[in-house]
Amino acid sequence: MSREFEGKVVFITGAAKGQGRATALAFARAGAAVAGFDLPAPIAYPAYNDASTAALASLKSEIEALGGRASVHTGDVRSAEDLSRAVAEAVAAHGGIDILFVNAGIAAYGLSHELSEAEWGAMIGINLTGAWLTAKQVIPQLIARGGGVIVYNSSVAGLRGMNRLSHYAASKHALIGLARSQAIELAPHGIRVLTVNPTGVNTPMNDGLAFLEGTTATEIAERSAGNLLPVPWIEAEDVANAVLFLASDKARYVTGSSFVVDAGLLTR
Repeated sequence: MSREFEGKVVFITGAAKGQGRATALAFARAGAAVAGFDLPAPIAYPAYNDASTAALASLKSEIEALGGRASVHTGDVRSAEDLSRAVAEAVAAHGGIDILFVNAGIAAYGLSHELSEAEWGAMIGINLTGAWLTAKQVIPQLIARGGGVIVYNSSVAGLRGMNRLSHYAASKHALIGLARSQAIELAPHGIRVLTVNPTGVNTPMNDGLAFLEGTTATEIAERSAGNLLPVPWIEAEDVANAVLFLASDKARYVTGSSFVVDAGLLTR
């Protein structure tokens, strides 16, 4: 594999599992040092969340087994204090940050008029406010490096409405607005800002949603997506490949854009 990210440092939120983990491993294989951030304990909403420090520790071990460099950091993306500490630790460990993948997020079903304020607040707090807080802490590090890349993990739900996912879709639409605005603000610093917008992805989140809905992960994926290509979902590695492309010099003039990896869903 190409070592095109040799000497680069990537900070990834939601790194312990799913798309974050796959992207962390892909960057490590491509030569980057990885700083992984994730929640150390379960949260109340959604109820399927089973976060732990063990998954982060195993990510670090896996990267080191590949011959890579990694550090892991725990906290809640809704906490500026947690993020400030983690970014400082990452900079101390690796000398700086060049790439940010804002991946931490949750999803859960509910009709918009039946959601509680706490449910709405948790979704927006983690998926949007947490994303903004993460970037707020990392952007000064990218400016100090003389440039960099930020990729937000949005969704096809950031580009269309979704049944029983209004709070999720609202948060993902807002990420696109945030990214496009930051692309304007940060271009003078040589920082590119983008979103990746996947269809349903084969991750533990599907299993959690299926548990709450009393159904199967495949049915959840098909209900949420309805892809044009005959697959219920894409794999976490497909998202990782997209993020690495966007962060690479191959996309050096790409900024303010939404990169869709949707198996044709939005073409329907």
